[in-house]
Amino acid sequence: MSETFSVFRKYPTLAQAKELKGLLQQHAIETILTDNIPPVDSSFSGSTLQNQYEVKIQFSDFEKAEKILDENAENLIEEVSKDHYLFEFSDEELYDILLKADEWNEFDYKLAQKILIKRGKPIDEDLIKALKKQRLESLAKPEENQKPWIIAGYIFALLGGFLGILIGYSLWTSKKSLPNGQSVYSYNEKDRNHGKNIFYIGLIILPFYIALKMLL
Repeated sequence: MSETFSVFRKYPTLAQAKELKGLLQQHAIETILTDNIPPVDSSFSGSTLQNQYEVKIQFSDFEKAEKILDENAENLIEEVSKDHYLFEFSDEELYDILLKADEWNEFDYKLAQKILIKRGKPIDEDLIKALKKQRLESLAKPEENQKPWIIAGYIFALLGGFLGILIGYSLWTSKKSLPNGQSVYSYNEKDRNHGKNIFYIGLIILPFYIALKMLL
């Protein structure tokens, strides 16, 4: 069933993920709560995984869910205190929130827009769309600098280690979810081909390694 669902939001804590799940379920949106902890350390890509808990919904519910979050954030903004930390942010920092909306909650995203508008800064639908497009293009780029893991994968695979198979499989098949629900490969085609080779080399050599260990 989970294959028909896409990642809608990611959170660093289980409590945040459960809060969103509850809100969406109140509006009859079916949700699945999972974690995205990989079998092999994701420091492959040069950065550690930060958002561990994923709230998944059907792709057809994305627009409805976004509207629910927008309305909820608007209601909360009416009660916001003037000493909220975002009021101390510079215009550049607030625009950065709009660009990296996936790293902030809906309340902060909406409040950043409100503050910029009150400061007389230009905020319109075209700008929001342009920022979303720019962010998606940036996030969709393959992770770089996989050479150390490719080398390690070949070494472990040739030595008959199961870790080589895991590294190869991760390089070959790993995907990441974008804020719009689209799923793209984490690594470029060249690195994925290396991962595929590592995976099959490991599968071929592992039985011989096990047989040799049993004979010795």
